[in-house]
Amino acid sequence: MSVALEPLPFPPFRELSNEELNQRIVTAKQRLGKSLLVLGHHYQQDEVIQHADLNGDSYQLSKLAAESADCRSIVFCGVHFMAETADILANRPEKLAVRNGERVGVVLPDMAAGCSMADMAAIRQVESAWRQLGEVIDTDEITPVTYINSAASLKAFCGRHGGIVCTSSNARAVLEWSFAQRKRVFFFPDQHLGRNTSLKMGITNEHMPIWNPHEEEHGGNTQQAIEDSRVILWKGHCSVHQMFQADHVHTFRKKYPGIQILVHPECPQEVNDIADISGSTSKIIETVRKAPAGTKWAIGTELHLVNRLKKEHPEQEIHFLSPLVCMCATMYRIDLAHLCWSLENLVQGTIVNQIVVNDEIATWSLVALERMLAVSK
Repeated sequence: MSVALEPLPFPPFRELSNEELNQRIVTAKQRLGKSLLVLGHHYQQDEVIQHADLNGDSYQLSKLAAESADCRSIVFCGVHFMAETADILANRPEKLAVRNGERVGVVLPDMAAGCSMADMAAIRQVESAWRQLGEVIDTDEITPVTYINSAASLKAFCGRHGGIVCTSSNARAVLEWSFAQRKRVFFFPDQHLGRNTSLKMGITNEHMPIWNPHEEEHGGNTQQAIEDSRVILWKGHCSVHQMFQADHVHTFRKKYPGIQILVHPECPQEVNDIADISGSTSKIIETVRKAPAGTKWAIGTELHLVNRLKKEHPEQEIHFLSPLVCMCATMYRIDLAHLCWSLENLVQGTIVNQIVVNDEIATWSLVALERMLAVSK
């Protein structure tokens, strides 16, 4: 009978140099071989990204990892909700059947790597809002839509109530599907993505009340505002993209004639409205990749990604659209020490910081995710 080994303690890894950590990460990956996939989100530090087998957006990474026939362990260099999605997709019933019930272990190197936006909408708050909305309007008229940047419990809520998940790439298609089902949309947790997408569909702010979960009655709205609503927006935001301001856009245009402003739709409306291009992280990367030499950009998204684009495209002039340092602090928690620690534990057969979504939440989350897949085809 095999004896379970105690996990390797983390503190000693803090004492190692980056050079030694890099060498040990490479060695651990070689020993684990094809059974391991290290996933690196675009917002990660370069020193972590260099060890990723796959780079990309959160949903794209989870989907690609789940499609691997050899993968038995995923180390997700991202944040908590991303690891949840990876667990849901990699261990869906048909995948488990192919592997004779063997689960793919999903590891988040540092459990403190959360998402401030996702944390702005707790399941108890969303359920309370749904009950309160039902006091004013018929909830059978509402399609709940959650951004992929949310806890699995919110995805499951959408699955149970005829709703759906969206990404920043497919938000418009998802909203169009939602309105084909019902009269209204309840969009959470990011108000800016919901608003910017809806505005492009001709829905005005007058028909988009903001639901504040910290207000005791009806999210701080009048009954009339809810009755007149088309899209009810959750009062949530990305702490990175919230930092960009219209003044930043005006300053760059004045200082650099001919510069183009490229932003993420999680930016506030006043920035999104005056940008030259607004799009998902993938669209931002692709836009820069296809641009001719000499193009000038001011990019409103996470700092590590902008700096990486600057290095990869020296033929273009790329600026960060803010005078302030603006990076994803929770993503930054994933570092070489945590990555090395989690990998060496896997080598010795122990799993640390494993993310496991309970079966009921995973089942209903998958329903909402599959609706999104069907819409995006």
